[in-house]
Amino acid sequence: MERSTDPGPRGGPVLQDSVTEAITNAFFEELAAVGYGRLSMEAVARRAGSGKAAIYRRWPSKEAMTADLVGQVSVRAADTLDTGTLRGDVLAFLTATDEALRHPLVSRILPDLLASAAYHPAIAAVLGDEIGTARRRKVGAILRRAVERGELPESADIELGLDFMAGPLYWGTAIRSAPADPGRLERLTDMIIAALAA
Repeated sequence: MERSTDPGPRGGPVLQDSVTEAITNAFFEELAAVGYGRLSMEAVARRAGSGKAAIYRRWPSKEAMTADLVGQVSVRAADTLDTGTLRGDVLAFLTATDEALRHPLVSRILPDLLASAAYHPAIAAVLGDEIGTARRRKVGAILRRAVERGELPESADIELGLDFMAGPLYWGTAIRSAPADPGRLERLTDMIIAALAA
């Protein structure tokens, strides 16, 4: 997982990309292994083969590290394709999201973070405000393009539409562990479009 780094103020420490990448990979592996509650900066440092100081130069706390790294990956994963049609865009979104939810690390990390949000206000804020808002803005482009093309009415409820696009997929893939099935995504696409146009 790549991450660009800020070299810091003139005369300050230079953050090496290779070290940041090692820490980032170690963070996600450790998070998947032990969960947010037991995650520690020390364990991430050991797994990355770096010192704690290298982590603290980048993030002041476990909460800040989690917010930054999970936020980067989650928001970047919400990038959408412009296929030229609403159906193509929705199907591309569902396919990419379904694949992401099935990733071995994501399938272990996401449920834990959602559960942790009930006990850690900082995580709840990150998931709901920072990540959720940014992801909805990106995915909302699918519906806004459809309105501009005349595929959806200008009165279309974008916010409710976004809920409907994400909810059934997450329930089926992450909760029910439905097997990978392109046909299921095709059917779900048609149902979503029918609901959006209703």
